[in-house]
Amino acid sequence: MAPSGVYLCLSFMIIIQTSGEDIRSEEMFVIPDSKFQCANTTCLPFISVIITDIRNCRFACLAQSQCGAATFHRSTSNCELFGDMLNQNGNMLADADATTMIVISGTRFPPAPTTTSTPIASSSTSPLSAPSSITSSLTSPLSAPSSTTASLTSPLSVPSSTTSLLSTPSTTTLTTFPATTAIPKWTITGNMSGMRAYHTASILANGSVLVAGGGSSVSTNLNTAELYNPSTGTWTTTGKMNRTRCDHTASTLENGLVLVAGGDSSGSYFNSAELYNPSTGTWTITGSMNHTRGYHTASILANGSVLVIDGYNGTYLNSAELYNPLTGTWTTTGSMSVVRYLNTASILANGLVLVAGGYNGSTTSNSAELYNSSTGTWTTTGSMNVARYNHIAFTLTNGFVLVAGGYNSGAGYLNSAELYNPSTGTWTTTANMSIARSSHKASTLVNGKILVTGGQSNGSTYLNSAELY
Repeated sequence: MAPSGVYLCLSFMIIIQTSGEDIRSEEMFVIPDSKFQCANTTCLPFISVIITDIRNCRFACLAQSQCGAATFHRSTSNCELFGDMLNQNGNMLADADATTMIVISGTRFPPAPTTTSTPIASSSTSPLSAPSSITSSLTSPLSAPSSTTASLTSPLSVPSSTTSLLSTPSTTTLTTFPATTAIPKWTITGNMSGMRAYHTASILANGSVLVAGGGSSVSTNLNTAELYNPSTGTWTTTGKMNRTRCDHTASTLENGLVLVAGGDSSGSYFNSAELYNPSTGTWTITGSMNHTRGYHTASILANGSVLVIDGYNGTYLNSAELYNPLTGTWTTTGSMSVVRYLNTASILANGLVLVAGGYNGSTTSNSAELYNSSTGTWTTTGSMNVARYNHIAFTLTNGFVLVAGGYNSGAGYLNSAELYNPSTGTWTTTANMSIARSSHKASTLVNGKILVTGGQSNGSTYLNSAELY
């Protein structure tokens, strides 16, 4: 093994993290121009992966509970993770292309760090001994979780099995991390009883999720339904709908029943509607809509009624109607100013319903309009900056509406996003998504962020990626 005492001390870096969450790793030290070799020289890294940079190599190690050391090879971007920590510091090999990071202690996985470079003047004339402590003078107090800088002015002595004299000052980087929160991750849960797409999913009052209808192939439409139990991660079948349907809507009413309306099956569109009773697991027919429709939207208004608008039934629609849960009947209300489908409908804090974008069979729309449930009328509002359909729309906690992605018949798949201000009736652009996507889904998280998942991009490309706004 090549002598390593000099480069070990001259290149020492402390990474400090102060945090109250429990992910992984508090402290590591970094040894440039060196690579890690297990105590048993024949052992191999338990993970070897190509990664973008040294920081992500560090994170890869901290994410693995068995990782004790990581070596990043700059020329190949290869990150090697090691678990054997026996005699760890005595098994460094000189390598100008590599940097090694060793876990000292901790139980945290840090977020992206902030850094500040600080000179270290090392003037020790005595050999390094193992094990010894790190002595430093802090010129400003450290306070978590802020990004804090500290000046290290005294010699560093580190555990080592070799000795050397130090006479050259060096510059290192003190890296501090803000407090972390748990990193969201995806985990597999129980499978449904059968394949389905173009179905609906509704959260019930007891926390279960009702999935109904859809299709399991191009020619097979479903009337089956099943319930997901979040506590057990399992699915159980429940009563079947009275007819097969996909491209329908499902709305959980204030009385706990679920209203399913419209849809299509084998090319036929219908106006029928039915109610699911979670207490009995059965479906009952309720009043039919005035128009057959699929690909429509349904919004629950403040008074408990359900507003169904737009859609397609062989022609593109601008009609709207209201379902009264008390009587089980539908009444027509004012029609939108233009026909559209594959648009979005969002309930604003003031009770108005914002409809934006869509497609009319020949052109993509950027227009938007507002429904007033008190008068049953529509008024136009500011148009979006980009025409789009098959996009997502979400009302944010500040009252603005975020619209993102979708498809434009001229521009193709979109990653652009914009915000609607209800106070001014205007749209402003906001940051683009990382990936252009259409037919994606979005959900509001408890921290207020919007999780966007999946979708389609570039025609035949279906996505499993997700991003946060």
